[in-house]
Amino acid sequence: MTPALRFALREMRGGLAGFRIFLACLTLGVAVIAAVGSLSAAIVGGLERDARSLLGGDVTLRQVHRPVSAEQRDWLAGQSTRLTETIEMRAMAVRPDGAKRSLVQLKAADAVYPLFGTIETAPAEPMPGLLAEADGLPGAVIDPALLARLGLSVGETIQIGEGTFRIAAALKSEPDRASGPLDIGPRVLIALPDMARTQLLQPGSLAEFHYKLELKPGTTAEAFRTALAARFPGEGWRVRDPSQASPQVERFVERLALFLTLVGLTALLVGGVGVGNAVRAYLDGKSVTIATLKAVGAPSGFIFRLYLMLIGLMAGSGTLIGVILGAGAPWLAAGALGDLLPVPLAVGLYPAPLALAAIFGLLTALTFSLWPLGRAQRVSAASLFRDAGSSRGQAPGPRILVAMGLSALLLAALAIGTAQQPLLAGWFVGGAVVSFGVFRVAASGLKRLARTLASAPWAGGRSPRLRLALANIDRPGAPTASVVLSLGLGLAVLVTVTLIEGNLNRQVVERLPDQAPAFFFVDIPSTQTAAFDALALSIPGASDLRRVPSLRGRITAIKGVPVEKAFVDPEVSWAVDSDRGLTYAATPPEGSKVVQGDWWPADYKGPVLVSLDARFRQGFGVEIGDVITVNVLGRNLDAKIANFRQIQWESFNLNFVLIFSPGLLESAPHTHLATIHVPPAQEEAMLRQVGDAFPNVSAVRVREALDTVTAILGAIGAAARAVTGLTLVVGTLVLAGAVIAGHHRRVYDAIVLKVLGATRRDLLGAYALEYGVLGFATAVIAILIGTLASWGVVTFLMRADWVFLPLPVGAITLLSLGITLALGFAGTWVALGQKAAPLLRQG
Repeated sequence: MTPALRFALREMRGGLAGFRIFLACLTLGVAVIAAVGSLSAAIVGGLERDARSLLGGDVTLRQVHRPVSAEQRDWLAGQSTRLTETIEMRAMAVRPDGAKRSLVQLKAADAVYPLFGTIETAPAEPMPGLLAEADGLPGAVIDPALLARLGLSVGETIQIGEGTFRIAAALKSEPDRASGPLDIGPRVLIALPDMARTQLLQPGSLAEFHYKLELKPGTTAEAFRTALAARFPGEGWRVRDPSQASPQVERFVERLALFLTLVGLTALLVGGVGVGNAVRAYLDGKSVTIATLKAVGAPSGFIFRLYLMLIGLMAGSGTLIGVILGAGAPWLAAGALGDLLPVPLAVGLYPAPLALAAIFGLLTALTFSLWPLGRAQRVSAASLFRDAGSSRGQAPGPRILVAMGLSALLLAALAIGTAQQPLLAGWFVGGAVVSFGVFRVAASGLKRLARTLASAPWAGGRSPRLRLALANIDRPGAPTASVVLSLGLGLAVLVTVTLIEGNLNRQVVERLPDQAPAFFFVDIPSTQTAAFDALALSIPGASDLRRVPSLRGRITAIKGVPVEKAFVDPEVSWAVDSDRGLTYAATPPEGSKVVQGDWWPADYKGPVLVSLDARFRQGFGVEIGDVITVNVLGRNLDAKIANFRQIQWESFNLNFVLIFSPGLLESAPHTHLATIHVPPAQEEAMLRQVGDAFPNVSAVRVREALDTVTAILGAIGAAARAVTGLTLVVGTLVLAGAVIAGHHRRVYDAIVLKVLGATRRDLLGAYALEYGVLGFATAVIAILIGTLASWGVVTFLMRADWVFLPLPVGAITLLSLGITLALGFAGTWVALGQKAAPLLRQG
């Protein structure tokens, strides 16, 4: 090993010529994976560091519809040094003149809130003072977005429900905001005793009661959970501790990190093609050196070790640069995106993701370098002297092939084993292998087609330029395979992301507005349903009013097994993570189709039955007749599964995962949900008249919700395209490397053709046709693969309709042509200006 290392270090004295593309491809891929891992770790570190502030306590309990009993509250107070209570619900906020109103997320907090962290307001004053009564009116702290929406300012008044509040300050931040569910309206904070002024808390109202505790010293969250379950078994509250401070943020970070890591791996795999090309080109240039070493007695193993060490040193350099760049991601994100991130970052160095990125980089370099190294090892000295310009020879030996296979398997196992969602990572690895095979086969097919067309009589007689272009695609050493594989993979990812985003936007922007109602109305009291229906339908143009009873409940057991221990597929785990909307019905709802089992009779009066979304049959591992336990208003209900429904969620009908048979739930306190279609010109009238008559009813304007969803999809799509563009950048680098590798051959061909009478215009035309055909063929293959992938994701994973979108696909085709033509001309322009005599004398 020592002599081989000494020779490798001497080889490096010649500089990095031939390894620039190698280093660039490796550095970019490693940098992305290192940056994603470091940023993800910094966010998770921030969650762990500020867990108590983000959660609002050492332990929190949440209960829907009703507060805890006096006995329960006394017990909670006895377990803690401090206890705070808050109530959250949706409400309508109205200007004093009634001209404008908006849906808000109302939060009523006691004087102890918050236990940890601070609330930032403008002006900055203590919360009890801001919320205290002054001039006969209680105070409210309001999100600046709501102030702008209603045209109000600090010092004015606002009406919420039946209560009038003085705007005491603008809310800048609250410590536990990230721990709750996604808000659908701006935040309004009021004092807990002032909640009664709003008269919004009615039996069955969709209100959440939160209790946050600072535990006594020495008491752990796990011990508290055990004691709570023993003291009050069967309660339907949800208990969380700092390890679950912000599950929404954690899930988002995990999924985003997975997506970005897979993009980084794609970039690395595409870069691996560049690595292989660079190694092959370098060894071609070292063929005389290899021949000389073999002629003086160097064995094949020495040649292999020498250049493996050289490539290892180069790979280590590129990986190190990528790791250093990726390690700086937390500092960069904290400075550039600090205000946009859900939690403050724990900025620092995170060795684990950096080490993982380095291993990915080194394994990729090894996997793609072994083939050209193995071929060079087996070439004899005599053949190298006879053909000093190339190291082409027989395939590598069995040991090299086995080593390549093991390295590739290790790379795949690492990608799957370290992913948060191994199944998705496994699909990615399988898709990458299939894509590599498809592009390789496509490249071979393109070369054979070019060879066939070039030999056709019409190609030479009518268009010598076309024949020359086709012959160049199939000539020895042509970059066809590199172009199709590297550029094609990047384009395929871009097509997939673009078509997925386009189809989702089409669902929201084009289809849903035609199907969607104008409003969702929430918290309609059961005693006011008839009056609400009459008023809503009295608005000119109002139609298709649909109303259903609504409760909240939490699934606590499946087939008698607590959900914490039951089988729940990760894809449907959201259904047991928190409370779910429930309803009861005598007939199947519109937009649903019973696919297994039977619906109960309209006059059914027997034991409780439930209809379940068909996706949960496999997700919960249940069948007809199995029992699901749901806690409703503190009472556990055992319901036998009567049927499974296939639900068209995109229809905007009032659908529920769980629909119960009539009977027991009808006697429970509950409210109603309603939807209604109204012409756009009458929406303000509907909002005003319903708000005036029913101040306790909250209205969600669907048009605004769709605009929000469209904006979010657009931002996510733009970010996804920007990230996947990195794969295209690496593919472009690989293509540039292939062009550079063939530069000497291109110059020689140009000189010979010019001597034979070809003009600069002829050569430009031939090269334009060559790279145009390559770019167009690559785009077609990438579009086919990307289209198939997007169809599968949209149809089977997202369960939505899919259509082909020609405009973005056409733009990607033009992009492919532009890249290949630009790099082709850049690589051959110098060749056209070379003088013939010096090169012919050398030849």
